[in-house]
Amino acid sequence: MKKLKIVTGIALMAILGFTSCQSEVDDVQGENPNTNSANSTTTTNLKRTSMYDGSFDDFLDGASCSSIVLPATATVNGTKLTLFSQLDYQQVLSIFGQFNNDQDTAVLQFPFKVKLSNYTEVTVNNQTEYNAILNACSSAEASSQNAISSVNISFPITILTYNLSLQQTGSIVITSKQQLYAYMSNVSSTELYSVNYPISVTIADGTKMTVSSDAELQAAITASLKTEAAIAAAVENRKKLETILVNGKFKVDSYISAGVNSATNYKDFTLDFANNLSITAVNLLNTTVNGTYALSSEVDVFLKLNFSGNASFALLNNTWKVTSFTASTITLQSSTNAAVTLVFKQI
Repeated sequence: MKKLKIVTGIALMAILGFTSCQSEVDDVQGENPNTNSANSTTTTNLKRTSMYDGSFDDFLDGASCSSIVLPATATVNGTKLTLFSQLDYQQVLSIFGQFNNDQDTAVLQFPFKVKLSNYTEVTVNNQTEYNAILNACSSAEASSQNAISSVNISFPITILTYNLSLQQTGSIVITSKQQLYAYMSNVSSTELYSVNYPISVTIADGTKMTVSSDAELQAAITASLKTEAAIAAAVENRKKLETILVNGKFKVDSYISAGVNSATNYKDFTLDFANNLSITAVNLLNTTVNGTYALSSEVDVFLKLNFSGNASFALLNNTWKVTSFTASTITLQSSTNAAVTLVFKQI
């Protein structure tokens, strides 16, 4: 099921620029800032960044536009579970994590409730109703009207309000995403507003930024979406690497530490990555070294190795950054020491 984001039943404003006179003096900021209308780009940006983010349970429902309202019942890889709180999500993740090359499925039992991007809750009675929600999500995403979850605004912030003569009429303190969403969804056609900058935001990779204008807010959103795309690409690369590891057998082609290549220590061993996250290294004399591995991704992909019972293989115990990979060669770099590298070659 595709991961999507939506606001159901509420039309998002078109992304239009609004140009205004900036000659008057504002008694809060010292000068009249860019003043926005219901149809301005800033309104769209603030609305999309303040939508309800339902992506935290995507592993369960596959839909970032909404989240499942608990309690709910799901059949996970054939096992029926009743989820009473988010603590029960670990049961789902544990079942999914048993094997890394199977097709994980979570089938929700109707009826269940979902919380949508506009903060409303609706009951879904059957697959037809749920498909309608998912299709609306797809349309919102295709038209760039879906939620932007990669920018988090630090609250409170202050909104300054103006009339159409650009005279300041008041100010509103916004203390939450939901309050900001409600304000941006109901900006009157007879009023203008501005954000009382600076404000603080955090983007997808955890970077905190100070934003001092509408233009800087747009730049922060653009940067965050690029980072989010890189994170999504890393997830896809992680899945591809899982398939390569499980479907092949490998040798240590190179292990360089302190400028010395010690690959000869492993030349007689074949490494077999199993789909239960275990590794077995076996040589011609049937000497066996056992270990485990784990793949993760952020902006990059990481491979964690953990061997026991063999001093040479224990040297490989590390969290390795995957610098490149193909179906035949996987090149790794120590995440703590860039001078330490490891190369696996498929046999």
